[in-house]
Amino acid sequence: MKLKIYLFAFTLILGACTSTLPDSENVASDIEADQYITILGTAQDAGYPQAGCKKACCNLFWQEKTEREYPVALGLTDKQSGKKYLFEATPGIKFQLEQLSEKKNTQTFVPDGIFLTHAHIGHYTGLMDLGHEVMGAKGVPVYAMPRMKSFLEANGPWSQLVEMSNIKLQQLTKDESVELENGIKVTPFRVPHRDEFSETVGYRIEGKNRTVLFIPDIDKWAKWERNIITEISKVDMALLDGTFLQNGELPNRDMSQIPHPFVEESMALFKDLAEHEKQKIMFIHFNHTNPLIWDKSEIERVEKAGFQVAKRGIRIEI
Repeated sequence: MKLKIYLFAFTLILGACTSTLPDSENVASDIEADQYITILGTAQDAGYPQAGCKKACCNLFWQEKTEREYPVALGLTDKQSGKKYLFEATPGIKFQLEQLSEKKNTQTFVPDGIFLTHAHIGHYTGLMDLGHEVMGAKGVPVYAMPRMKSFLEANGPWSQLVEMSNIKLQQLTKDESVELENGIKVTPFRVPHRDEFSETVGYRIEGKNRTVLFIPDIDKWAKWERNIITEISKVDMALLDGTFLQNGELPNRDMSQIPHPFVEESMALFKDLAEHEKQKIMFIHFNHTNPLIWDKSEIERVEKAGFQVAKRGIRIEI
């Protein structure tokens, strides 16, 4: 079944060094689907530009030739119930909640639940905005795996969110589904990654009609106990870790110590897939050095190879 993808009020960069990328927070709210996912950010934990970066990639922003990009987050909307869920709580949560709310309501917008993948800074630190210093939220369900849950309970300032009932932690179990409204199911599964403070998961998000795989962070595909090609075959869309385009992107770092699958590695792995299978794959979670944030020619190269590149504002019908 072909997956429907909608892109509102978004245009591609016209050139890596000379043009601008419109701020896609002004995304149209009309969509025929009753259930859909909205891409609320596409960057790695630190967003784009990154603090302290003086490289050409970030200078494009400071020279007002590109726009900012928020860390990876997804919104999940069920129109019939009016419920909206957030995947990841990023440092850009204030902007992402505004986009998810669709700017229809003048009341404070609080999501009906937040699903976390792991305890790296770009994936959970936005929870702070739910606290009494900011939103003063009440009992927001936060879904987390056992180590992630324990980390939030045992360490400040996150523990204060629990103690003051700003959030209500909901423990996940790997490979067991959480059933939401109107047939929506969310299933966490373990993936290999740097697990200093928590385990790391991806999610399988099932709607009434279609299923999406979400893996923003993973080590090399070969380290995973599952076969990524098999997992792609089971879903309608796969949002996959595209942190770095290629090896050598960080010239002063040993990139073997940052073992994400390079986009070029993934493209090579998937090159023999049928075209309809390639079209399921959308790369996401781009480091600030990754040209897929700001270089149209590289974006077009990946797309001509049959794959997709995530852009903030895209909506995926499920």
